[in-house]
Amino acid sequence: MTRAAPAATLARVNLAELLTVLALVGLALSGTLAALQQGQQAYTIGAARVEAQQNGRIALERLAREIRGAGAGGGAFDAITAAERERIVLQLDLDGDGATTGRGETVAWRLDRTVLRRDAGGGAQPVVNGVRSLVLEYLDGRGQPVQVPGEIRTVAITLVTEGAEDAGGAGLTTLTTRVRLRNR
Repeated sequence: MTRAAPAATLARVNLAELLTVLALVGLALSGTLAALQQGQQAYTIGAARVEAQQNGRIALERLAREIRGAGAGGGAFDAITAAERERIVLQLDLDGDGATTGRGETVAWRLDRTVLRRDAGGGAQPVVNGVRSLVLEYLDGRGQPVQVPGEIRTVAITLVTEGAEDAGGAGLTTLTTRVRLRNR
């Protein structure tokens, strides 16, 4: 006949098993947590990259459209009145009166720290945040660099943007285009 094990022995065996199971569960959860953190970091980097690309595309498209339309109206005025590395001032005759004195007929674009701003007469409004650099190069009809506003026929734009949560430079996007003034 076998005797039943005392209750104290059963409790010790169950406690040892419980501690072993808890240690194994802890190991499994720590691995799961590490995988979750890696996934979150990959998501953050991807989201920053997408944000930088979207911001860059919006800014580049709007700026290129306005440069392309500068000088509209055919008056005797320069399409570009200020041609600087991070600033450009455009003129167009929207109302057809031959002058660029009306509201919105002189448009300035400039980089203010990390904000690309557009001023059409009502104060400089932010277009896009997260701009790391804006480089404007001005070319004549032969593609040679020029600084005289009346001789500018093409503007080369290089725009570098970054996501709001720049993960070590992973969200940087560089966009470049050349825009020919349509009305000159």
